[in-house]
Amino acid sequence: MKTFPLLFRSTLLAAAIAATATTPALAKDPNVLRLGIDPSYPPMDVKMPDGHVTGFDVDLADEICRRIAMHCEWVEMEFSGVIPALQARKIDAIVSSMAITEKRMQQIAFSTKLFQFKSRLIARTGTPLTVSAEGLRGKRIGVQSGTQFETYVQKNWQPGGVEVVAYQSQEGVFDDLIAGRLDAALLGSVEADNGFLKTPKGKGFGFIGGPLEMGDHGTGIGLRKEDVALKEKIDRAIGAMRADGTYQKIAAKYFDFDVYGN
Repeated sequence: MKTFPLLFRSTLLAAAIAATATTPALAKDPNVLRLGIDPSYPPMDVKMPDGHVTGFDVDLADEICRRIAMHCEWVEMEFSGVIPALQARKIDAIVSSMAITEKRMQQIAFSTKLFQFKSRLIARTGTPLTVSAEGLRGKRIGVQSGTQFETYVQKNWQPGGVEVVAYQSQEGVFDDLIAGRLDAALLGSVEADNGFLKTPKGKGFGFIGGPLEMGDHGTGIGLRKEDVALKEKIDRAIGAMRADGTYQKIAAKYFDFDVYGN
């Protein structure tokens, strides 16, 4: 078999590596907007039996994509992983009922507000709980990992002796609440009501105490800070949807009250 001198072979290898390095990677389709979503939060984000995602978030995003002449491509993942995925450019935006908080704004940018809901504690009906650090001392409170609810409980209740139990999925919180492994759970009031309390699984459970102030600025679409042009397009689309009544028509499919807030 014919062989080549070592130096010549090394030169060929170096040239091949250089050629590979300078060959452009397959470019992302500029007309596709990859959206990260955790479809476990009805009626906001839901995965249907046939595999497609739906819900209020999805309908709003589909309309936004239509207005900015892009195609929504939904990428399912756990909520705790959406910001890392955005920063790693695995997705282009987050549309998964993500609250706009000061902490998150240090990491990513947000669109203008999409909607704003209150947060409440749920527990088995008749449970003698007071919604405060003192009233929940020694109790196990379930939250979904990576949410503002986890941050709130860790900051306000955990120092007073409340045990915070974080789950990768909201369904995991509900399952352990039903099984009695949790004393209560904290989440958005609309998601709690529609996704649990009004379902057969939520029979015997209810809200405990009144709405809690999370200190957020509503819910928005999460974006990379450098994607200024994309944010401007999305913000214009949201403003136009509210101005021409499209937003209100979409919201009326799911709610009988003002979901936008002040």
